[in-house]
Amino acid sequence: MLYWLLFEKLFPVFSPARVFGYVTFRTAFASLTALFLSIWLGPLLIRKLRQFQIGQHIHEDVTGHQKKAGTPTMGGLLIGISIVVPTLLWANLTNPYIWIALFGLLSFGSIGFYDDFTKVKKMRNRGLTARKKLLLQILCSVLIGVMLLALHARGNYATSMNIPFLKTFKPDLLVSSWLGNPFTYGFAFVFFFLFLVIVLAGSSNAVNLTDGLDGLAAGLMVIAAGAMTILTYLSGHREFATYLDLVRLPGASELTIFCGAMTGASLGFLWYNAHPAEVFMGDVGALGLGGAMGTVAVLIKQEALLLFIGGVYVIELMSVVLQVASFKLRKKRIFKMAPLHHHFELLGWHEAKVITRFWILGLIMALFALTTLKLR
Repeated sequence: MLYWLLFEKLFPVFSPARVFGYVTFRTAFASLTALFLSIWLGPLLIRKLRQFQIGQHIHEDVTGHQKKAGTPTMGGLLIGISIVVPTLLWANLTNPYIWIALFGLLSFGSIGFYDDFTKVKKMRNRGLTARKKLLLQILCSVLIGVMLLALHARGNYATSMNIPFLKTFKPDLLVSSWLGNPFTYGFAFVFFFLFLVIVLAGSSNAVNLTDGLDGLAAGLMVIAAGAMTILTYLSGHREFATYLDLVRLPGASELTIFCGAMTGASLGFLWYNAHPAEVFMGDVGALGLGGAMGTVAVLIKQEALLLFIGGVYVIELMSVVLQVASFKLRKKRIFKMAPLHHHFELLGWHEAKVITRFWILGLIMALFALTTLKLR
């Protein structure tokens, strides 16, 4: 909105308004807008959540956390508002990438809102069943896939993806193009949508599973979203994308503003979510942020690099998968408790120490992910 007003309308008659055309300038303002909007609205939202008695129910297996019962949850609404408003203000709204990213945030966030509302209504820690939640995530992933294919048909989206450490190997997700058989089109589309479901649902659930300690998921999102801000800028910049041999997507540069807003919103939310937390993000925040991060990775063709950028999220997700698989197959547990952060708590680590060390690990993995752009 402000891009249209200050650049497209004002610039022709007032040349200093040229600055509003620069992605870097608008990203900085989107980040600051998201940060201050989140800090400003935080007390109001927390007060309303308390007023409506929307509090967190703590699972009885999570020892030492019962004192947090009743802490306002669904604080992810604050994150969502603080991402959407700055994006609408500072991004070029004619860019389809922006709308797909917003859809990823809001659609997965809506699943989380439904899940949180079910928990509050039933006054227990379990909301939607795993099957129902997964079916809704699959539906959202398929809808995003349809949008991407529509962009691809108009030549505005590439289905080949970047692979870390391999400069020339860029496999095409529409595998029919490298199988060379017209009869494989059906299989190609099935593979394409299956891959999207794995990335988007996996990213969404990984963030959700990590959201178990005060500030853990939010702090890691500041790091991951910051790394994605850099990646989106490089992917949309002609010279940088050519120099680094990335799949260049000219429209992707506007996603820098969305990722900048996500960074600022997560940082602002952390102001209230840091230990001891005044509010929890809930599934509405965790699923929404994870879905948004996965959607951006798919848009800029950095699905593989997302494994490193969100490395701690991936580790947390895999700890649950391994724990469940081990118990079903061997009747033995690998960890004292999953997700992994609870395992370290049961080893005697203080909650603040677990959070800080996981943040450090997340920063190391994000920096490593960015270095792989050159080490190829």
